[in-house]
Amino acid sequence: MGLQLPHGGPHVLHGGQTLKVSITSIDVAGKRVLVREDLNVPLSDGGIADDTRVRAAAPTLQHLAQRGARVIVMSHLGRPKDREPALSLKPVAGRLGQRVGREVQFAEDCVGERATTAVDRLQSGHVLLLENVRYHREDETNDAGFARRLASLGDLFVNDAFAASHRAHASVVGVAAYLPAFAGELMEAELAALHQALDNPRRPMVAVVGGAKVSTKVGVLRNLLKKVDLLLIGGAMANTFFKAKGWPTGSGLVEDSALDEAKAVANEAGEKLLLPVDLVCARKMQAGEALRILESDKVEPGWMALDIGPRSVREFTQRLKGAGTVIWNGPVGVSEIRDFADGTKAVGEAIASSGGYTLVGGGDTIGAIESLGLAGRFSHVSTGGGATLEYLEGKELPGIAILKEA
Repeated sequence: MGLQLPHGGPHVLHGGQTLKVSITSIDVAGKRVLVREDLNVPLSDGGIADDTRVRAAAPTLQHLAQRGARVIVMSHLGRPKDREPALSLKPVAGRLGQRVGREVQFAEDCVGERATTAVDRLQSGHVLLLENVRYHREDETNDAGFARRLASLGDLFVNDAFAASHRAHASVVGVAAYLPAFAGELMEAELAALHQALDNPRRPMVAVVGGAKVSTKVGVLRNLLKKVDLLLIGGAMANTFFKAKGWPTGSGLVEDSALDEAKAVANEAGEKLLLPVDLVCARKMQAGEALRILESDKVEPGWMALDIGPRSVREFTQRLKGAGTVIWNGPVGVSEIRDFADGTKAVGEAIASSGGYTLVGGGDTIGAIESLGLAGRFSHVSTGGGATLEYLEGKELPGIAILKEA
């Protein structure tokens, strides 16, 4: 994917003001270092379908082990209702070992005797993965007793799970009440990238926002509008903006409950907002359908917009040329179906070639750049998911707030 992991030096910025202390500046030799990672990988037939998150976590763990730490890793996996064997982290230990370049031992629980015994046996330079923290309900409720039991396994705490940092869970936030808490290298990379894009952008600053729903991104749109010079909107969410203007949207997906929000964002944005001027339409969202290019304000009954049209592609790419900073979240069409992927590919290509600082986020966007051959061409690809969205919205993330300040 081309995950760039720049060293933020001993301290890393967040929100333009607060410096967080990085674990890279702390002597860890012989210490038990409890590391929260996000190893919530997609599984298929008992195996790992995509190890992006494992790869992202590996550098922090590798460097801690090389520096003589006793590395204890904790993570959640899925949403188990009980101790579901299918959601055990055991299969992840093997893959993590491959990526870290050394054996990763496994503890059958994350607290209690099995965890304590495994940690007691762990030698300097070795790595141990604890069982799924969500096998215990107390993790999600941020139970103080559970947090204390987790914390008892370590001397220092490292939060490297940026993607879980919008959750005030015991394994993300609670343990910091009992241990000194530092930023891991993936956390540093994410914060440094977001800081560079949002707090100190090179101009002009352009945001490209796609995806299906306005409601899930209205906070992001509002916050970005205060910062950007231009906001380009594509994907199904554009339909909601069209309908808010009183334009016909055929049988396209519209979020009726968000029409007022779309209208308010458009009014706030004024000249900063650029919507598609033409659309690639079909009668059904499937490959091999007959396609028509329709003007954005003239979508006919029975037809649905599934990609931005050629004039929109030209206009979007023109406006992205020479951008100083680009934030991209969400494909501008149904990019997983080849017939409707041209707009996303062209926009992705324009962003990658803009010459500016480029920050890409969102699972669908990452999937699109992988499948369209654009991987490795952006300044930073954020694996933060919902946490990245909340950060873009201007919210303080609890998992970052608890980290030690310089």
